[in-house]
Order: sequence, then structure tokens, then C-alpha cells
Amino acid sequence: MADSSNRPVLVIDFGAQYAQLIARRVREAQVYSEVVPHTASVAELLDKDPAAIVLSGGPSSVYEPGAPQVDPKLFDAGVPVFGICYGFQAMAGALGGTVEHTGTREYGRTELGVRQGGGLLHDELPDTHPVWMSHGDCVTKAPDGFTVTATSDGAPVAAFEDPERRFAGVQYHPEVGHSPHGQEVLRRFLHEIAGLRPQWTTSSIVDEQVARIREQVGDGKAICGLSGGVDSAVAAALVQRAIGDRLTCVFVDHGLLRAGERAQVERDFVAATGVNLVTVDARERFLTALAGVTDPEQKRKIIGREFIRVFEQAERDLKAEGDYRFLVQGTLYPDVVESGGGAGAANIKSHHNVGGLPEDLQFTLVEPLRALFKDEVRRVGTELGLPETIVQRQPFPGPGLGIRIIGEVTAERLEILRKADAIAREELTAAGLDRQIWQCPVVLLADVRSVGVQGDGRTYGHPVVLRPVSSEDAMTADWTRLPYEVLERISTRITNEVAEVNRVVLDVTSKPPGTIEWE
Repeated sequence: MADSSNRPVLVIDFGAQYAQLIARRVREAQVYSEVVPHTASVAELLDKDPAAIVLSGGPSSVYEPGAPQVDPKLFDAGVPVFGICYGFQAMAGALGGTVEHTGTREYGRTELGVRQGGGLLHDELPDTHPVWMSHGDCVTKAPDGFTVTATSDGAPVAAFEDPERRFAGVQYHPEVGHSPHGQEVLRRFLHEIAGLRPQWTTSSIVDEQVARIREQVGDGKAICGLSGGVDSAVAAALVQRAIGDRLTCVFVDHGLLRAGERAQVERDFVAATGVNLVTVDARERFLTALAGVTDPEQKRKIIGREFIRVFEQAERDLKAEGDYRFLVQGTLYPDVVESGGGAGAANIKSHHNVGGLPEDLQFTLVEPLRALFKDEVRRVGTELGLPETIVQRQPFPGPGLGIRIIGEVTAERLEILRKADAIAREELTAAGLDRQIWQCPVVLLADVRSVGVQGDGRTYGHPVVLRPVSSEDAMTADWTRLPYEVLERISTRITNEVAEVNRVVLDVTSKPPGTIEWE
């Protein structure tokens, strides 16, 4: 996505939990970033013409056999480099410093002591302030030419810098919220040490993507699968700005939607954009394809496959108006990462936009949001003039309620889940909590029965799970501490109004270890 005015900052991923978060923080400093694997050679890195390089943290010890290392040639390329945690240690070792396993470890909140005036990174910050540490080894001697600017009890060298060569690094994690001055430290490296201008703005994203779409599509026509969510809506709005009425949006009612969503799509998005919209009722088709299927990966792949087949049929139906060769999708960067996009990335789950597409796909994909995080997508939507009801809509998975039913998907189970989900959404909205949570999946444990008492009689009904989570980009998440009185109202209404449900439980698992969706 980078161009001549937006050369990328490359975040080299050493297996860090937060590599993508580092990339987000770089972008928050209005500098474009990309994540690349540590297996990339120096030549491959330089081929990308990086404006700077950030070495991420990682789970390894620099002394472990086969642990990823930094090629010293990288530091002869004239590119600014910033090391974080493991990347800080690998950088120190490659440049002739000393990294040791002293037996003193630091995990979590740690007090950082600023030294030597703080240098460019820590100048005028408090002499001591909290940072987030996660290390067993530590740098005990900085490389020649570096000034040590911070220490901690377990890290004699907790920060160093060499502004002349545009090198710097920190032992702690500046990218996490637990390091309150971390974003400022990262910004200072990018703007003051690396000398990069803040050019990655919402308007620049829109202009660049519109130009790219026009180049890719040419005089062709495109179809967009409009789900009603912010991702597909923003992707469609971008493509419409690029190619106008040569875009047709197809809304597939696959029967896996929440209550009222079809009407909302047909009303709100069309009113905001005036886009050409075709609605396809495919509810029976999807239910038939999903009959008897309980494996979550198989369900995702079936839903993805049927989506494409429906689009292919829509394409054939639209032949009279021209040749639709392009398919627009709202794939985001976290979708790519979690679907195994990139060397060394774990295939946590297939996403219907990424991992569930059939091999005989009859379209060329247009994915204008593929390098963006959710918060960036929302800002782009606002820039494009989409209403807040669309831009601020809580995320909803492409496979819909199909992956919020644990077990086989049937029409009866979908109706049970729709009722419970609608109650939860109504109560969260009434309590003014919509903007405080990222999303609140409601999960039906269809293959589980629990004993209950309702109306003085014994029941054997389904449990449902509330999964309220807070997140910035879905890469990490924490469960949202909803007020007890709101939880009570949701539980009471669901068990009173949805006869098949006799128990409501709360999921209090963070991500990691648990994903946001159950399947």
C-alpha cells in the first residue's frame, strides 16, 4: 500500500504477541507500516525501500539454538532501526553489545529510571515512570557509540540510542497501554530520530486506494458482497468512489443474520450512497448446505463456498449489463493474520474472506481494506460520508450466526439465537454501552442442555453465553465489565422471553488465550 510519499516502516516479527499492535502504533503516529517475517533477508527488506525498521519482541531467548537473529548487514544499510524487547537484545548483540542471562527477570509493570537526560526518546519524561516489561535476558553493555538513557532493576541497559546513525531501542514494550509514555517514545523515534514526516492520514488512504482500485479494475465492472457491516460498507463506498455505477452491491440473505439486519442494509446503506443493490434470498440454500455439519471449520468453509456460488449466480444474472469480473471484499489486516497470511503466522481460524474461498474462484478479488485495522476503516468510512449507524456498527462475522451456534445450524436454533441476541443488543443500547464495548457475541450452546426450573416445573433447556469484549483492533481483547444490573436484565429477559433457554452465562476470557468468537 506504500507509495513514493509513504515508504513503509517495516515491523520485523520475531514471533511477538504484539507485532501487529506495533504496526498500529506506528500508523497512529501517521506513518505507514507493514509487518514482515524475521525470515526475510536484508536484501528482501531493502527491496521494500523502508523508511525505517522496527525489530519486535519475541518469545525466544537470544541464546536458544535456532533463535531468530538480526543480520549485522542491516545496520550498514543507512536505514533507521528501533529495537523493542527481544529486538532490542538482538540489535545490541548484532552491534557488539553484551546480552546476558543474569537470572533476574521482569514481567509486567516495572519502574523505568531515566538517565543521561533521557536522550531524544525520554527527554522531559518523568525521571521514573511505569513501563511494561517481559524479559529474562537483558542487555548489560550497550554497543559502542550508544548512550544508555534508561535502566531498571532487572535491566542495566533498558534504553539506548545513537541519533547520529539513527538507531535506538528499549527493553520494554512501548506499544502497549501499560506503558503510558510508550506512544510518545515511539513517535519520537519515528519523527525525531528517523526523521519521518506524518503523512499517513485518512485522506491519503482514501486517495491512494481510489487510485489503486481504478488501476486494478480499469473499465471493468465489480460486485461487492454487502453484509451491512462496516468493513463491506466502507470497501463498497471506496470502490464506488473509484468506479461509480460500474459497482453493483449484492446483499445475500443467507439466513444467518441477526434480527432486522436485512432491512437495515436495504435502508441505511442505499440511502447513504445511492449504490446499485441487488438482494438475493438464499436462506434455504445455506441451511441445506449446513445440515448435519457441526465442525466449526467445515461450517466456515461451507458458508464461504456458498457465498461465492451465490455471487457467481448473481454475476450470470447481471451479464446483460456487462462482464462482472471483480469481487470486492472487506478483508482487514487481522483477518489476513489470523488466517495464516504471512510466514510463520498460525492458522487460528479460516475467515470466509480469506481462508474459505474455493480454489476455482471465478472472480478477481479487490480488497481495498486488506492492510487496514478496524479503527482505520471506521475513519475512512467517516471520510467517505457514511452515517454513524454504519461506521460505528459493532463487528459481526461474515459467517454470521452460523458460528455462534455450537452444533448443527437449523432454522429453529437460529430463531432461538436471534431472539436472545436481539434482547442483549436492546439492553446494551438502552444502557448506553454500545460505544464502550467492541462487540457482544451471544452464543447458543445448542448441543448442551442444562437443568432448570421455570414455572414450578423442571426444564431441560439450552444455555446461552454472553461474550462482551473490549478491543481496539481484534488482535487482542479483554472481557468488558458490564454493570451487574445490565447483566441481570439481559439474563432475566432472555430466560423469560426465549422459552428454549433456561440459563445465561458470562464468558470472562481475554484474547489471548480465547478468540472473540467461540468458533
